[in-house]
Amino acid sequence: MPHYAVLGAGITGVTTAYSLLKRGHDVTIYDRQRYAGMETSFANGGQLSASNAEVWNRWATVLKGTKWLLKPDAPLSVNPKPSWHKLSWMAEFLGQIRNYEANTVATTKMAIAARAGLKEMAETAGIDFDFSPASIVHFYQTEKDFADGRRVNKLLAQGGLRRDEISPDEVRRLVPQLTGPLTGGFVTESDSTGDIHKFTYGMAEWLAEQGVRFRMGQEITDVAAKDGGVTVTTDEARRFDGVVVCAGVGSRDIAAKLGDRVNIYPVKGYSITVNLRDAQSRAAAPYVSLLDDKAKIVTSRLGEDRFRVAGTAEFNGFNRDIRADRVKPLVQWVERLFPGVSTEHCVPWAGLRPMMPNMMPKVGPGRAPGVFYNTGHGHLGWTLSAATAEALGEAVGEGPAPRSLSAAVPLAAA
Repeated sequence: MPHYAVLGAGITGVTTAYSLLKRGHDVTIYDRQRYAGMETSFANGGQLSASNAEVWNRWATVLKGTKWLLKPDAPLSVNPKPSWHKLSWMAEFLGQIRNYEANTVATTKMAIAARAGLKEMAETAGIDFDFSPASIVHFYQTEKDFADGRRVNKLLAQGGLRRDEISPDEVRRLVPQLTGPLTGGFVTESDSTGDIHKFTYGMAEWLAEQGVRFRMGQEITDVAAKDGGVTVTTDEARRFDGVVVCAGVGSRDIAAKLGDRVNIYPVKGYSITVNLRDAQSRAAAPYVSLLDDKAKIVTSRLGEDRFRVAGTAEFNGFNRDIRADRVKPLVQWVERLFPGVSTEHCVPWAGLRPMMPNMMPKVGPGRAPGVFYNTGHGHLGWTLSAATAEALGEAVGEGPAPRSLSAAVPLAAA
């Protein structure tokens, strides 16, 4: 039976392992962390959001980002220290502006396709991950931003997504806790939320029960493709029939060892988890998931007592430091728009999003036989993971003994 190594135990790694397992392959997962889902898959915004499928490659985004560079609390921060990787990545990003519309439509289609796959995985493994079919509301504070939202809506519709325009009064009906000015919004009833870490960790536990091997706490020192197979080296070298690189921001260096160029840049994002310890805070925090288009902030209600707020993009290399000046705007946003929520108990987090210059994931074979990639999902790893895992499984092909996996626990319909 073909044996594949999956490099990375984040959301793309465990969903890839599932896709390979059901096709009848043996799987071994490697990760340098002790547990699954401890890096970029630990505390993201929680949204499963086809409605956030717009790629960033637009001149309007570039101009807005240039203005943001002068504001320390702006959604975008760029370390001015030059590096060849950063400069070359940004040059390729600009070169992809011509593909903005096509890539936005393609990403929307992937995000919609991913819903069925995620539901299948969650039901099969019986995972409780605070899933909520609460829908997502985009809201706007200026007519200019709202008009831009209408333009984006046309592209999302081309990808097959229904996102309904709503008035300020309808926004407040859906989100009665929200304060501040409004010009309108959109609601995507088919979007949902969930805790990415609980899903990833739960999926890893289930995979282990099915016979998937985990080599956790293992730093990969070398990967080499030779003679139709792949050797992965940690404290010892092991040979596999193939490898799938799902290593997030580490994928670029691994790809170079395998003779491929995968130009991923680590774009840091921040989140806070507001622990809702009192009844007033629980009542004042919305259950509907939100996206503030102006601040580029998203929210998710994770169960009764957690409110996740995430956003910002920081170009600062492989820096994982949690900066107080980047966390503060998230806390202040909660205090301003949801004044009834106590921010006394906030847990900050920062993770590195693996972003390709065209904002599209890298999925499929590499140059050498047996080498595959499922990486580079940027800010939509949680949303796209089930679709890219299925695409990866199709690229690898069926093994000698495909498995029929039955559902353990039904997931609430989205």
